[in-house]
Amino acid sequence: MADIIRDAPIGQIIRFVTGNKVLQYPEEKPDFVLPEGYNTALNSFTTSPVKEKEETSPSPSPSPTLERKKTMDTVRSVDSREDIEAALTHIKSREDTEAWTESRLEIERELSLERTKSMPIAPTKTADGNILVDWYMTDDPANPQNWSNAKRGFVALQICLYTFAVYSGSAIYTSSQLEVERVFHVGPTAASLPLALYVLAYGIGPLFFSPLSEIPIIGRNPIYMSTFALFVILSIPTALAKSFGALLVLRFLQGFLGSPCLATGGATMQDMYSLLKLPYAMTFWVSAAYCGPALGPLLSGFAVPVKGWRWSLWEIVWISAPVLVCMLLFTPETSTPNILFRRAARLRKLTGSPQLRSQSEIDQQHLNPTAVAVDALIKPLEITIKDPAIAFVNIYSSIVYAIYYSFFEVFPLVYPGMYGFNIGQTGIVFTCVAVACLLGILSYTAYLYFYLVPDVLKNGLRAQEHRLVPALICVFGPVIGLFMFAWTANPSIHWIASVIGITIYAATAFVVFQCIFVYVPMSYPHYAASLFASNDFFRSSLACASILFGRPL
Repeated sequence: MADIIRDAPIGQIIRFVTGNKVLQYPEEKPDFVLPEGYNTALNSFTTSPVKEKEETSPSPSPSPTLERKKTMDTVRSVDSREDIEAALTHIKSREDTEAWTESRLEIERELSLERTKSMPIAPTKTADGNILVDWYMTDDPANPQNWSNAKRGFVALQICLYTFAVYSGSAIYTSSQLEVERVFHVGPTAASLPLALYVLAYGIGPLFFSPLSEIPIIGRNPIYMSTFALFVILSIPTALAKSFGALLVLRFLQGFLGSPCLATGGATMQDMYSLLKLPYAMTFWVSAAYCGPALGPLLSGFAVPVKGWRWSLWEIVWISAPVLVCMLLFTPETSTPNILFRRAARLRKLTGSPQLRSQSEIDQQHLNPTAVAVDALIKPLEITIKDPAIAFVNIYSSIVYAIYYSFFEVFPLVYPGMYGFNIGQTGIVFTCVAVACLLGILSYTAYLYFYLVPDVLKNGLRAQEHRLVPALICVFGPVIGLFMFAWTANPSIHWIASVIGITIYAATAFVVFQCIFVYVPMSYPHYAASLFASNDFFRSSLACASILFGRPL
């Protein structure tokens, strides 16, 4: 627990205030002993015991085959008896490979075996004299991949709660729309704008926040905490808005500042879980995002008629503020480049040697803002235009997502008008999406456990299209569910029939989304983060439009 608090934002603040005298890292404690491999490497400036790395430039874009792979299970060349005794094995790193590739799977298999041996890891020395700081041992507790299941699960739970708080903040407003029309003298379409702009904004945010979280000196936590703190603070004036224009602006800013959970949440899961375990973590994270909007109307539906339209916006504060406090206290940094970046700085301070640097530190010096912008904004659009498969995935997922958000405009037309439901009862209808999500989780995790993971262990990663097999089965579900909803939404037919149709739609759409979220990064591993961000933008843009045109249609 002490390590979690130390690595969490509140721990970093305490360290800063106390001059790093409280909640110290191992390198800052008086009894810390520098690993023998680093002593050997530092002494090599006079004795040259460490084999030099060929390249001094930043590491190239990862590829399935890398030069460092050659160092696996080999001993550094040494030319003295002391060096032979100190020789260590340099273990390959996950960062040497592209995510979602066969090479990443191979490395993770090797590392899972190495962790059980608790082997020391030797640093690499580059040709220009830099000593690359790495994990000390194969089971180094600072490595998020080595955290206990309980610690990883606790961090993942916080990210899921964060995601749920932001996503529920979108549709929680829908219970207030009728009163907003009356108070601000606007029509139904205008009253839908606070929801539409929120959804649009959290689709725009990932285009900016996703690249920032990949910069080693920044990492994940500063993006999470700074934006989420502003999200909570801005939620207060949003609930107090005196004009309709102010409400629109503040709702847009809310969505924009809440978007890092969407931009970086998946990356946090990838930091902690191996390629075979990641789909399970992603399933639960996506379910938080999927159920959030559906449960929003339930959370506010019974209170708003009694307490007024501002009540739903106050509920956003009450949901998100405790989550923010929890994250400030207990969410450690998970970005490996950032963790090693800061470790290298501590080792330089300890040894006084400027040669101790992390690979991410070297890479960062050569970051080109223009190239980052191109990768984040231009490259996904180029891929979408040139690759019909990615274009189709973006269009299809956008349509399914837009239909999902159109429910928030359609349900108030169907259930109060045809079946006499009040606002709270209409909110209860949305729980069918939560039930559908549970069914989707059970079916998809069963597919992972009984088929996909054993198949990968036996045959390796197949072509990315193989991951779409469950989607090819479930793709008929949304059509069937929508037809059933439209056909049975009639006062002469019991309301449960239309709810079953929505449940079929939501459950099968959930599985389709899970397959798409794996297919996209496997198709273009190097641009996975940017493609996710662009897919988020496409989906949110059409969802924003569907909220506005859903009621008139």
